[in-house]
Amino acid sequence: MSSIRAIIVDDEQDSRESLRNYTSKYCPGIEVVAECANIHEAKIAIAAHSPELLFLDIEMPYGNAFDLLEQLDEVNFEVIFITAFSQYAIQALNMSAAYYILKPVDIEELIQAVEKARKRLQENKALNTARILKENLSQGARQKQRIVLPLIDGFEVVELSDILYCEANDNFTSFHLSNGQHPMICRKLKYYESLLSAQGFCRIHRSHMVNLDYVKRYIKGKGGAVILTNGKELQVANSRKQDFLERFK
Repeated sequence: MSSIRAIIVDDEQDSRESLRNYTSKYCPGIEVVAECANIHEAKIAIAAHSPELLFLDIEMPYGNAFDLLEQLDEVNFEVIFITAFSQYAIQALNMSAAYYILKPVDIEELIQAVEKARKRLQENKALNTARILKENLSQGARQKQRIVLPLIDGFEVVELSDILYCEANDNFTSFHLSNGQHPMICRKLKYYESLLSAQGFCRIHRSHMVNLDYVKRYIKGKGGAVILTNGKELQVANSRKQDFLERFK
């Protein structure tokens, strides 16, 4: 097993030491080549060591993890984010299928995240989640952003602007795309509702969430119905009607 060059970036010395000890004891093959207390030190260390993996704390003084990614010309390494709970951060990470561990670091979660990163590196970076996260964060318009959809045999990267609506199917969610495809993802619609509601999507029924940019017409009724630009008609639940209409004010 070839070693993986890693850098730890965390403003707290105790956290850096704990993570270094955990990786040394529980994650064989990880060689920590540098430890950094801020993003300035991290940029220097990345240039000097060309790491394959970063353990990156999100919230730090003088610039967070997202600032670091945006300042780098290239993101050609895997990242495991370490974070205290932040809804904004979690949404951004989940959309990009990035790895993250909540503080305090759980050893089992650390081992799983390292193994996923190791596998991704062995697959020659078929999908660099940190790069997609950087692109999402740098996009001014939400519809230019992309979401990574995990499939049984891999993944699909989809622009939000290509999603017409999402449909619940028990524990699965079907994404109906503008090209006519509808990949089915093994996650409940509620998960994607929490992820995409701030990105221009609205849950209108227990079975459907729509991209508001594709709503062409609303038909009044107890709950009513919407007609999308492709002619698809979807019912609006009475309990969801007020929230839906508020989004158009």
